[in-house]
Amino acid sequence: MALSVSKPRLVLDPREPRLHLKGLLDALVEDGYLDPAETAKLNTRGRWQNQDLHPLVIIANQKLRSCKPPHRPLSLEGLTQWLSTHAGMEYFRIDPLKLDVASVAGLVSYAYAYRYRILPVAIDATTVTFATAEPFLEDWIPDLRNLLRRDIRRVVTNPLDINRYLLEFHGLSRSVMKSEKSDDHRDSDILNFEQLLELGQAGELGADDKPIVQIVDWLLQYAFEQRASDIHMEPRREQGQVRFRIDGVLHPVYQMPPSVMRAVTSRIKILGRMDVAEKRRPQDGRLKTRAPAGREVELRLSTMPTAFGEKCVMRIFDPDIVVKSFPQLGFAPTEVETWRRLVERPHGIVLVTGPTGSGKTTTLYSTLKYLARPEINVCTVEDPIELIAPEFNQMQVHPAIDLTFAAGIRTLMRQDPDIIMVGEIRDLETAQMAIQASLTGHLVLSTLHTNDAPSAITRLLDIGVPHYLLQGTLAGVVAQRLVRTLCPHCKERCPPDEVQWELLTQPFQVPLPETVAHPRGCVECRHSGFLGRTAIYEMMPLSQALRKLLRPDTDTTELRAQATREGMRPLRVGAAHQVAAGLTTVDEVLKVVPPVET
Repeated sequence: MALSVSKPRLVLDPREPRLHLKGLLDALVEDGYLDPAETAKLNTRGRWQNQDLHPLVIIANQKLRSCKPPHRPLSLEGLTQWLSTHAGMEYFRIDPLKLDVASVAGLVSYAYAYRYRILPVAIDATTVTFATAEPFLEDWIPDLRNLLRRDIRRVVTNPLDINRYLLEFHGLSRSVMKSEKSDDHRDSDILNFEQLLELGQAGELGADDKPIVQIVDWLLQYAFEQRASDIHMEPRREQGQVRFRIDGVLHPVYQMPPSVMRAVTSRIKILGRMDVAEKRRPQDGRLKTRAPAGREVELRLSTMPTAFGEKCVMRIFDPDIVVKSFPQLGFAPTEVETWRRLVERPHGIVLVTGPTGSGKTTTLYSTLKYLARPEINVCTVEDPIELIAPEFNQMQVHPAIDLTFAAGIRTLMRQDPDIIMVGEIRDLETAQMAIQASLTGHLVLSTLHTNDAPSAITRLLDIGVPHYLLQGTLAGVVAQRLVRTLCPHCKERCPPDEVQWELLTQPFQVPLPETVAHPRGCVECRHSGFLGRTAIYEMMPLSQALRKLLRPDTDTTELRAQATREGMRPLRVGAAHQVAAGLTTVDEVLKVVPPVET
């Protein structure tokens, strides 16, 4: 929340327009935010005088509580907004994904920008917008107005963000330019690296650092900070493109010359233990890195030959997903109990269905983490192993040496398992081995690609599984989808649109809520209105009545109707409850939830 001000400008010495600690403290006291006794103590501490810290940072670091309700500590963002009001300028929070890094970094030299603590954040045909934390320092404006031949517009920004992005953007651009000018992109320069890549250990970005190493380091750190789930590196004829997928949506991040893109892709392939010389065939690899905060992050790598070179996609697996509780994943209280009853059985098959990217793997890993105990042997066979967990015994399939899912299950059954997780049931042989494992007293968890829970039955029948084996082994099916959740900082409640609500809930009878939430947009969510994702579920435990409906010519509609009568909450009903709770919107749900087949 921004602090209000009682006067338009700070009183500064005209001979020294830079902000200073005493002037800011006096203004905060006059506006009623600080106690004079506290500011007197801070003013007498001489250690600030020899440090190159912005006075707003010094004040924020003291965590002084505001004298005004609700008496929260004065944050750097709040102080920056207060300063912008004093200066009569717009407050601006830097969103690096919205900046054209290459363009803004080339406008002003790093030395000049650092001297005045300014950072270009936008440019058009007539105006350049600069972010500054020194709103009364104006000496640089005439020089840049003449140099750039454009009007100068200023906005007030957090000083730490200016310092950080000034360093990162200029360092990245310098690395790209140095790499592009160099004619030495041989792979021998980047061969000797351990699989565990230590990020952020090279210090400041400097001209003496290896450019390609710098670019990859920055790219991975940047992706972690922006909560990206995937990094796409896409070669093009003129400029290669880097994009991040955040909350299911791709965002352009950076463009680099084709030669640099090839060198960056080669380094990533080496780190992922892939064949650098092979550029004609798709390849898969994996990489474990340690983020600057210290936690290890798994990345799954995939390359694909395209018209302009190799496209590389890095999927990021957050290790925190395996410690999420069922409610944190999106389970309703009744669904938590149903799911626990399914997965705590001593034997049987439990399937999780949904399209690619619907969160099936996250649900299974969290479930295995919940089930894993010292007295339980949990084994998995995956393609590929997406997240390494020390509690499980994980095996990766290798079709080239005939280690398929079916062969993997056959091996695991000789390993005295209690619980077996199969990455995906793709064919009849895998399904038969999973059924055999469940018949011999094991709990089998697996995934399947179908639109909803009842369709999983017909899918298994279609690939050739006998109906009587399904009757004896299948414990239940859960379908799921991921939907974006509304930003808690800016969402607002309003009456629902009855037409939209009916479109979502038809033909089910779901009461119309008094209010629903709508996206508004703020700096926290990049003005999208959404922040993060949650899952919606459709749970179908197989009762005796449902088992009797399993025939070679099983009717999915009949199966769905019986499951609904027994209490199955279809995906759309589950989504409607999430909308009513203010977690997401009808429009967002309709993008991902399939229509009801009648």
